This record gives sequence, structure tokens and C-alpha cells, in this order.
Amino acid sequence: MPRFFVVLALLLGATLMTAPAPSPAAPPEKSAEDARLAKLFQTYLDEEFRLHPLFATQQGNHEYDDRLDDLAPAAREKDVDRAKSWLARLAKEIDVPKLSRDGQIDYEIWTHSLKYGLWSVVNDNRFEFDPRAYGEYISDSVFVLLTQSTLPRERNVENAAKRITHIPQVVAAAKASLKSPPKILTEITIKRNLGAISFYEKEIYALAGETVGTEPLATPCKAAVTALKDFQTWLEKELLPRSAGEWRLGKERFAKKLELELDAGLTADEVVRIAEAEAARVELEMYYVAKQLWSKLFPGTPLPPDDAAGRRATIKSVLDELGKDHGKPETLVADAKKTVDTIKTFIRDKKILTLPDPDQCKIIEMPEFQRGFSAAYLNPAPPLDPKADSLYAVAPPPKDWTPARQETFFREYNSAMLQILTIHEAYPGHYVQLAYSNRCPSLVRKVLWSGTFAEGWAVYTEQMMLDQGYGAGDLSLRLHQLKFYIRAVLNALLDNKMHTTDITDEEALKLLIDRGFQTEAEAVGKVARAKQSSTQLSTYFVGRTAFYRLRQSVQRKRGAAFDLGAFHEAVLSHGTLPVKYLPELVK
Repeated sequence: MPRFFVVLALLLGATLMTAPAPSPAAPPEKSAEDARLAKLFQTYLDEEFRLHPLFATQQGNHEYDDRLDDLAPAAREKDVDRAKSWLARLAKEIDVPKLSRDGQIDYEIWTHSLKYGLWSVVNDNRFEFDPRAYGEYISDSVFVLLTQSTLPRERNVENAAKRITHIPQVVAAAKASLKSPPKILTEITIKRNLGAISFYEKEIYALAGETVGTEPLATPCKAAVTALKDFQTWLEKELLPRSAGEWRLGKERFAKKLELELDAGLTADEVVRIAEAEAARVELEMYYVAKQLWSKLFPGTPLPPDDAAGRRATIKSVLDELGKDHGKPETLVADAKKTVDTIKTFIRDKKILTLPDPDQCKIIEMPEFQRGFSAAYLNPAPPLDPKADSLYAVAPPPKDWTPARQETFFREYNSAMLQILTIHEAYPGHYVQLAYSNRCPSLVRKVLWSGTFAEGWAVYTEQMMLDQGYGAGDLSLRLHQLKFYIRAVLNALLDNKMHTTDITDEEALKLLIDRGFQTEAEAVGKVARAKQSSTQLSTYFVGRTAFYRLRQSVQRKRGAAFDLGAFHEAVLSHGTLPVKYLPELVK
């Protein structure tokens, strides 16, 4: 389950006293068959860790930090055979009816992951069509050692030095495997590889706490730079000219992949139908908020007519004016940090849930070699090394952007939107949710976690926080929350249209700019992202819908006895599992 992406120095100021993390609820009674399943999964993991050292590191197992995966075609064929063997073994060795319900859910999650992986090899093989895949091993594999391992610094540096020696083999595997990838993926890889070269030439030493040009890093880094410069030439001169692959999945493959990715019991057509209705509803809500701000922002100017065009003009004009309140490239990380204390205080005072204590979330600037996909991400502490730091990475606009284009970026990620982004990525969004997930007793759910759950929770928290009073009724904050949410809704529509129809870039941009009120720079980036990925953009809306509906159902049944904080902690206590299981687990 490929969840190993993306970024973000200085521990967040822990000036707030947070309550100790709640003890997990007593686990349900386990059967002997549950124990057999858990033992089998541990055997499977041990095998996977030995063969896939980067996966081991990302999960917090540090036995193989000095090694890297064999990505050659023959090694990947053996991975396929092993996945098929494990499916057969599970069917033979596990008596599913004898499992507890929790055990059955773990069994279903594991077998689903194996089947999804096998489907992807045949229908969506990233090692053959996506040169970016090798960047995980070239750069991220070392970055994670130096930023998230809890081993002593000197040990991490030694492991990094040894791991770096394997980079030429990764480059060789890329050359042997990549056929005719989509042009946009090769172009992104060319930019990122330049960032990787710069990383190994100088940036790694500061990150590792070492003097530039000293051992044990100097010799392997020099060899890595030589290999990566050769790779750069190959990417530009050989791969790019033949990068004529189709990035669209097509209707049939997209529908099947979406079903596998979401694991939510919804078809592609159902997602589109629900998203279309929700987009219309949110547009109307945005208009009601914008109308209240109009006279304050444009005193004496008549409100546009109350028709479709006038309503959109009202929303756009108000957002354009509010967007002028923003930071600068050099202050983006500091600005993100400033939002944290206020948000955490509110969560504690309003009993939204119990915050993790100690706080292990760091806000960092996204490294160059990880940019080009999103403006921010949360890289959580590994499940097997939960005391490691979580990284909330934010990415300033690329340095080669013109001042005008940088301005549009900051009008999009203005002061209000930055607060919503921090709620989503950190508190009480991804960081808090995944910290809870790391306390779940199920190893299956810790390792094979659901992106639909994770993204859905993060989007759910944006509205929930404002509904509970965050921002004290600030209409600008509410309008930006709705803008951020309609982006999630439109992501699902864009995801589908980009991969199942012949929609043009111009039509896609119109969808995002006209209906989503996104700036041109943000919309251009999102269209590029839709070409670089498939189905992930749908997880935000589908997951949020599941959480919102569950909340409404539980609250109606509980009535006056409903406790919001208890509900949130109950939801998070079962791990990051497919959202289809939530109604039976959260009563």
C-alpha cells in the first residue's frame, strides 16, 4: 500500500499543558484464530522488511536502515509471486469464521491490500510508467533516516552513508524498467532529480549535523552525485524524448482502481453523483457568507444580481479582496507555526479531543526534491517507532516562478487559508489522527492504513472546528473553510473527469477556477497533480462524507447525551481502517 510520500525544523513550542493521552479502550476478546492471524502477519512483515528496507524504515523498523530495495525487474517479479503465495496461504491457514469480528476486519484489510497490489502490477505499474517512483528510494529513503529515526544521530549518519551506496543500483533499475512514461511525470522527475543532486552535494550535511565534505558521507555522496548526474542526462536525453505514455487510466481501469483505493462500497458513478449535488450545495452556502461580507469590503457598491453569474461574482470578488492578507515566501513556515498555539488552545478548551502528549509534530520547509505535488503534507511518526517526530511540511512556491505567479500562490494560501491548512494537516487533522492510530493494538491497521480514512478525517475537522466556535465567527475564516471544502468536492469530480473523459486542461481549469474559486496558479498545479495521480484526489470527499454522516447518525441517536470529544476519540480508537467499517464499530 504505497503511502510513503511527501514532507516538513524545530519542535513546536510546547507551552500548552495537554492532558495525558487516553488509554486505549480494553480490546475485545481475541480468539486463538486471531493470534494465528497476528503471528502470520508478523511473519509477513518480517519478510517484507528484509526484502524492502525502505518500507521497513518507513514503518519504524530500523534493522535494515543501511540497505535499499532491489528494484530490478526480476526482483519485482518475485514480489508478485510472493503476494500470490500469501493470498493462497491465508485462505488455507486461517479459518475466517473462527476470527473475532476485529480479526475478520484485519483479515479483510490484509487480503484487500494484497489483491490491490497485484492489480496495480498489471494495470497501474508505477515502476514502469512513473519515474518519480525511484525518487522515493534516491532521496526520501535517506531524508527519513535523518529526520524521523529515533536512533542516535551517529548511527543514523552511518546508516545513511551505507544506504547512499545503493543509489547507483536504483538508477540502473530505473533505466531498465521505465518504458514510455507520460511526459509530465518525466518532467517532474527531471526537476526533482536536480533537487536530489543538490541534496547530496551540500544539504545533507546540515541535515545530518556533519561538516560539509567529511566522512562517512563524503565518499558515498560523491558517488551518488555522479550517478544522479548521469541519470539526469539519461532522463533529459533518452527518457524525455520517448515519454509519450498516456496518463489517463480510462473509464474501466479508473472505476476498478477507485473501488480498490476507497474500499468504501461506492462506485465511481456514485461518487460523481454525490459530489455534483454537494458542490451545488456548498456554492450556495459560500454565497450566503460572501453576501454578509460584501458591504464591509465594498462599502457603497451594489451587490451583484442574485443569479448564478452574480452569485459567483460576489464570491470571487470577496475572496479576491480577502486574499490580499498573506505572508511571503521567506515567512511561510513561520506563519504556519504561528497558527498552532491558538488552534491547540481551542481544541483543549472546547474538549474537541485529547491532544497527543508530548507533542512530536515539527513544521518544516519541504525539500526541493519533494515538491511539485502538493503545497503541504504530513509525514507521520512510523507505527513501529511512534516516539519519532511527525513532519508537517509546507512548500513555498518554486523559486523560478515569476513574482506575479508567486503572488497568486500566496493569495490562495493567505492568512485565513493557512489556518485551515494547519487544522487539516496537523491539529486535529492528520498529525493527531495518526498519533491515535499508532496506539491501535492492530498491527495490520497500523501498517496497511486507509488514505480515505486519513484524508476524510482531516477534511471533516475543518468544518467541525469552525462549527464549534474556532475563529469566533470570523466570516473570512468560514468562507475559506468552505472554499477549502469545495476544493475537496471538486477534486473528486476532477479525478474522474481527467481519467475517464477527454477533458482538456482548459476545461479542467475552468472547473476549478469558476466553481472552486481557485487562483490560476493553484488550479494549474491541481490539474498537473491530477495527471500525476489517480483516485487519491477522490479520497478527501468520500472520506469526509463518511465521517460527517456517521457523526449525524450517532448524534441523533444519542441526543442530549452526545459527547463530541468522546465521539472523536471513539472514531480514532480503531485505527486508520476503511471507512465502511465505522458504522459497526462506533455505536
